[in-house]
Amino acid sequence: MSSPSKRREMDLMKLMMSDYKVEMINDGMQEFYVDFHGPKDSAYQGGVWRIRVDLPDAYPYKSPSVGFVNKIYHPNVDEMSGSVCLDVINQTWSPMFDLVNIFEVFIPQLLLYPNPSDPLNGEAAALMMRDRTAYEQRVKEYCERYAKPEDVGTAQEDNSSDEELSEDGYASSDEAIAGEADL
Repeated sequence: MSSPSKRREMDLMKLMMSDYKVEMINDGMQEFYVDFHGPKDSAYQGGVWRIRVDLPDAYPYKSPSVGFVNKIYHPNVDEMSGSVCLDVINQTWSPMFDLVNIFEVFIPQLLLYPNPSDPLNGEAAALMMRDRTAYEQRVKEYCERYAKPEDVGTAQEDNSSDEELSEDGYASSDEAIAGEADL
C-alpha cells in the first residue's frame, strides 16, 4: 500500500515548505508538531500554538488526529486534552484535503468562527454566548499566558522549567498532549 505513504510524504513536504515550523516526533513521518500563529484580526492574533498531528496509516483516506499542545480558550477545543471538535477533520474528511488545508483553512476558520452550540469547552461556549467581550478578553488572557511565541515548544521539551504548564498537568505524557481528536 505505497499510495498512502507517498501521499503522506508529499503532504508533509508541502507543509514543511510552507511558512509553518514542523518538528518531527520519533524520527517518523506520522507524528509531528506544527507551530501555528493565531489568525490576524482575531482575539487569537499574536498567539502561537504548538499543534500535534498524528497521521493514521490510512492517511489521506482517514483523517489526521489534531490537538493543541498549549492551552487555548475556545468553545470547540477541550481545554485539558487539546482535542479539537471540527467536522471537516472528524466527520467529513476527504482525501482531497491535505495538511496545508488544515493549517491555512480549517484551524483559522475554527478560531475565527467558533461554534458554541457544539462545545468541547462548555465554559467558553457559555461565556461566548452570554458576553462576547468578556469571552474575547479571556481568549487574549490565555494567549498572553499560554501562547507566547518565545514559549512555544517548551511544553513538551522541558516541563519542569515551566511551572504554569506543569501545574496544570500539561506535557506529562504524549497521550495527555495528543488527546482524542476523533470524536
